[in-house]
Amino acid sequence: MTQPPASPIAPAPHAALAHPDRPRLTELRLAAFTTHRRAAFPLGPLTLLAGPSGCGKTSALRAYEALARLGGGAGLGEAFPDPVACVPERARPDAQRRRGFRIGCTADGPAGPVRLDVAVQAEPELRIVGERLTADGLVLLETALRDPGKRAVQAAWHTAGPTPVTRGPLPDDRLGTALLPLRVAGTTPGQRRVLAAAEQMVVALRSVFACDPQPARMRGPVPSGSGRLLGGCGNLADVLGRTRAECGRRHALFVAAVRAGCAGPVADVLAKAEEATGTIRAILDRGDGVLTDLRRLGDGELRYVALALVLLTGPGVLEVDPAGEVPAALQTLTVLADGLDRGLDGRQRLELLRLAVRMCDRGHIRLVGTVSDASWAAGTEGVTVVHLDRD
Repeated sequence: MTQPPASPIAPAPHAALAHPDRPRLTELRLAAFTTHRRAAFPLGPLTLLAGPSGCGKTSALRAYEALARLGGGAGLGEAFPDPVACVPERARPDAQRRRGFRIGCTADGPAGPVRLDVAVQAEPELRIVGERLTADGLVLLETALRDPGKRAVQAAWHTAGPTPVTRGPLPDDRLGTALLPLRVAGTTPGQRRVLAAAEQMVVALRSVFACDPQPARMRGPVPSGSGRLLGGCGNLADVLGRTRAECGRRHALFVAAVRAGCAGPVADVLAKAEEATGTIRAILDRGDGVLTDLRRLGDGELRYVALALVLLTGPGVLEVDPAGEVPAALQTLTVLADGLDRGLDGRQRLELLRLAVRMCDRGHIRLVGTVSDASWAAGTEGVTVVHLDRD
């Protein structure tokens, strides 16, 4: 039976708290980025960006990941390896041949909603030309490019007290918000407010895992390594050996998820070491003496297995950069999954959705995924569906 088009589903009630203990992004804004203009996407614990090919779902995830990299202290070149591709296609250069793009986000947490907006110049040189951090309408940090000949922006941050604003230069290739904890002493109430807002934004942006499982890389044996899962999940077998040994309860949940989404019986998921080659293979134990190498599974099954493992692990297993100075209990890992439903059949989609809802409901993990059609998620509590189109 054909389902009606999905409509935006409200986040779970606990996600609407005014000041959650764990900082998290609640909105992504693409004021001028690739195909997007004046776009704002609400973000819940589990968000699906749905729409046809070419509507900008993948570029939205790339913008989120770029902001996360900047929040972690990365330079502009690392966050935007192809900055010209981020400029809206019809954007015209000014008299100095400058073109760029603008993105931003809102982070909610103990400091309340905090907005970050960034303007980036892509041509002729890559640099941040403007940044604004605000809370309750108060500008806490504002930067602007005053002298194009200098590799710095002029910054002004809220101080209050005898001196209402402090000014100074900041690098034009780094996010000023991420640098504030190193520049602000925190001796006045105004300074402490700036620090609280900046730290909340940085914590909300950090710990992002961009995931797009590549079945072709998951089929063969892999060398023993760090046991940290890569974004393409090509080292899945190496990670399975670690997760199975470290937490029996979580591994049992993973096996149950694999059993629900893969054909045939599944009694266990094993990592078998090949001593002759020094490699590791992942296999399914069918429970009747039959062992099935993962290379025999279909592409959809492999993507399902990898995504289930991602949802059931955390920063200690995934290749992410958590905020080490913040207790794990106050951090939230955000998984960005491009093509979340790619290659999955109806049963696998629903099983993965159930698992994602359950894990996101605990608050320590959030998921933003792209799908071509979200009708199969309609009516699911705890899911926010954002529809995009090509217009």
